[in-house]
Amino acid sequence: MLPESAVMPHARSVSQLSAAWRAPLTALAVAATALFAVTIQAWGAMLHQWWDIDTYNHLLLVPFLVAWLIVLKARELAALTPLPFAPGLLGVAAALGLWWVGDRAEINIVAQAGAVGALQAAVVTLLGLRIGFLIALPLAYASFLVPFGDEMIPPLQLVTAEIAIALTHASGVPAQIDGIYIDTPAGLFVVAEACSGVKFLIAMVTLGVLVAFTRFDRWSRRLAFLAACVIVPILANGVRAWATIHVAQYIGAEQATGFDHIVYGWVFFAIVLAAVLGAAWRFFEREPEDYGWRTEDIARWHWLSRAESLQIAPGGAAFAIIALAVIAAFAAIL
Repeated sequence: MLPESAVMPHARSVSQLSAAWRAPLTALAVAATALFAVTIQAWGAMLHQWWDIDTYNHLLLVPFLVAWLIVLKARELAALTPLPFAPGLLGVAAALGLWWVGDRAEINIVAQAGAVGALQAAVVTLLGLRIGFLIALPLAYASFLVPFGDEMIPPLQLVTAEIAIALTHASGVPAQIDGIYIDTPAGLFVVAEACSGVKFLIAMVTLGVLVAFTRFDRWSRRLAFLAACVIVPILANGVRAWATIHVAQYIGAEQATGFDHIVYGWVFFAIVLAAVLGAAWRFFEREPEDYGWRTEDIARWHWLSRAESLQIAPGGAAFAIIALAVIAAFAAIL
């Protein structure tokens, strides 16, 4: 049992926290609902890609990772008071404009980027700059909700074919290459879209950004790790393609290709991922909860006080965001 004197201050602080956050969070929920309603087609397309296209299945984890990153900052967030930031409405308007352009031009990735960006800008608008900086990493990481990578498939196919043919020649197997086609004594191989390695590359980059900004403090190490997350998957995919061709010389092309899909899907990815993380482990500089700026760092930014004077009431901010969403909806219809 705790004495009443110990319980009451805690109860008061919880009450004060709830009162300070209640109106901004309620306004944010209302504004987010309006933004979702207007951009629902873009969100629906994203959900379809996350769920039905295996290249993007890993993006189903992104909302949970964003939530985890925010929870890691819970104690520091509790020490701050939301101060809705009026200029943030410009960000909401710009993002909705981007969504409108993508929607009218039927360019999914543009419309989806606008839909996600509008939500990100709404968070900064309704919770304020100080909180925005504190959770800058999860806010930025939410950008990975937008499925990207299809545009990289053709060049990745060519790179994979070039690596595979070089290793095939080095291993003593006669072969000829024509674009993404490799002709060998065991048969003709093609580096299909599914074999381009784009799924592996996108997943590695998504994980790499998370690790780089939660476990490293120095930019040199972050950039080196991110470079490894790009280069290693590309090289590994080329090695995998070569291994398939090489094995096919002994067991036949059909059997080698079937075995390749099983191994690459379940074993090869795990091995390469473990190798990259294992090599980086000894260089980790901090724990995940220490990522980003701290409240004491942000408190030293004197310019923030002047910027925060551009306040707006939570209800007014929510109303303005709803108005922008309605304008965007009508613009999309006309």
